[in-house]
Amino acid sequence: MTDEPTPPRAPVPVPRRGGVSRLVGHAPAWVGVVVGLALIVLGVFIVTRPLTSLWVLAIYIGVSAIASGVMDLIAPRDVPRRANIVLAILWIIGGGVILFWLGRNLDLLPELIAGLLVLGGLGAAIGVFRGRVSERVLAGASGVAQVVFGLLALLWPDVTLLVVAIAFGLRTVVLGIVLTWRASRRIRGRSPRPGETTGSRRGLIWAAVGRYALAAVLLGLAGGSWWVSTWLADGAPVVDAFYDAPDGPPSAPGTLLREGSYNGRTPVGGEVRRILYSTTDTFGNRALASGLVISPAEMPPGPRPVIIWNHGTTGVARGCAPSLADASATRWAIPAIDRALAAGWVVVATDYTGQGAPGTFPYLIGESEARSAIDAVRAAEDADGMWLSSEVVVWGHSQGGHAALWVSQVAPTYAPELSVQGTVAISPAADPLALAEELARTQDSAILSVLISWVLVPYADTYPDVMIADYVAPGGRSIVREMTQRCPTEPGVVVSVLAALGVSADRPLYDADLTAGALGERLAQNAATGPWTSPVLLAWGGQDEVIPTALYERFVEERCAEGQALQVRVFDELDHTGPMLPGSPFLSTMMRWTEARFDGVPVTAAANDCPA
Repeated sequence: MTDEPTPPRAPVPVPRRGGVSRLVGHAPAWVGVVVGLALIVLGVFIVTRPLTSLWVLAIYIGVSAIASGVMDLIAPRDVPRRANIVLAILWIIGGGVILFWLGRNLDLLPELIAGLLVLGGLGAAIGVFRGRVSERVLAGASGVAQVVFGLLALLWPDVTLLVVAIAFGLRTVVLGIVLTWRASRRIRGRSPRPGETTGSRRGLIWAAVGRYALAAVLLGLAGGSWWVSTWLADGAPVVDAFYDAPDGPPSAPGTLLREGSYNGRTPVGGEVRRILYSTTDTFGNRALASGLVISPAEMPPGPRPVIIWNHGTTGVARGCAPSLADASATRWAIPAIDRALAAGWVVVATDYTGQGAPGTFPYLIGESEARSAIDAVRAAEDADGMWLSSEVVVWGHSQGGHAALWVSQVAPTYAPELSVQGTVAISPAADPLALAEELARTQDSAILSVLISWVLVPYADTYPDVMIADYVAPGGRSIVREMTQRCPTEPGVVVSVLAALGVSADRPLYDADLTAGALGERLAQNAATGPWTSPVLLAWGGQDEVIPTALYERFVEERCAEGQALQVRVFDELDHTGPMLPGSPFLSTMMRWTEARFDGVPVTAAANDCPA
């Protein structure tokens, strides 16, 4: 069958349109003008205020779906009767779900939109069995495109609401313009009656060309979107079977469950292996954790002193585990690792729970961080060829600085068999509440929105009194949840940033004070305040762009006022990561200080940097 070679001699069916369009087409012309103008205003509102208009968008989509189903029953389209009835019923059910059930939970809107897109695609694809060739091609392309976009909506739910709001809003504006134009032509008597159309040979040819062009555009958009989605997904870390929970009942904390090879880079003079072990969370519940054991290639005789390394922020998803990354055992990730190995020390680096192994990641949740780190040492003791001393020195950076302080705080009661000789906290996020207050007051950016999600979601998953809904704008909970599923090193994190940007252009994603209520109370509980029975060395950069230096100074002042002895090193020209990177002047200080702790050299009163 080919497109029309000659003008038709009789009326032909009007091209299929949506439920609202077909319903208005059977109403008086003045109704078309009113509805068209209202749709233009509504579309502009949805486009410019995507998050604010979610309730309106949900109602509009629900009404449109029901109208499409009703019109398919009243005025069937040129498709097989049974398929038309089935699709009509599904449209009505889908619209009803949005209106009467989903109104209680807008966060499920992306999934339902995805289902309606797939349903719409299947309905459009039925058109390949009816009509002219160009109509069949366009129907097939429209069906494929809608199914593809429906699947993408399931894969990227945090941007689905924004994209659908903009796309649906623009579509609504166009529909309003078309309805207004058609109605005005009917008022002037220049439009054919509903159900009829006429056209010249040239017009029909151009119509066919337009259909082919539109089909090509739809397929191009669908194919390009799918390629981008695949590229973003392929860049995400893959959590392999090593991290799966073993069969059987939970083991005692610190039990080595599995050890295996590490596929990343190995430091000079060192060997690296992965471990999976049991631990406990902040409430004492059994949990799993993973990590790295980095040891000298030529192990000196006797039990080896241990460095407990606590890594900084890498995200909060399972795939963000350092043991899955390529460079986590190099001197760019662990300060002075090459010197530590040369000294004959073993470095045990936890991923914490929820990274690598399944579970909840304890982002700035001190007790859980500390238990993960301590139990990693216990498990490493049972690794092949390991003979570890009970003497440990704890190192950590940023989030890991917070964890390191907590390790030394809880170790005497949680693991009395370990002897903590000292703690090195580099640029520590020691007081989560003070940091949250400072960031909320001085910054407002898409990156900050992502970072807040990394705190809020783990806290909500850990503490039953912290509710995401208390702090996130309606419809934004799925966006916040999805932000925690991506690591800062993977390409997909750009989706989180774009979603945050899209939301912030409309209204704040977090519409409550994050430092108040249950979240504020829990943040305060997780401040690292000691006491520490062993020496503590603090270091930070004067150009720190993440944690304001005033917070470090306040931390030192408060701890000193409580009688805690501290040693402090400040490097005016360095930023947040500067003190731990190769070439930092702090590394030599840290090594000498750590050697002195393992050698049992006491810290004299003169070395205390607290005012007398």
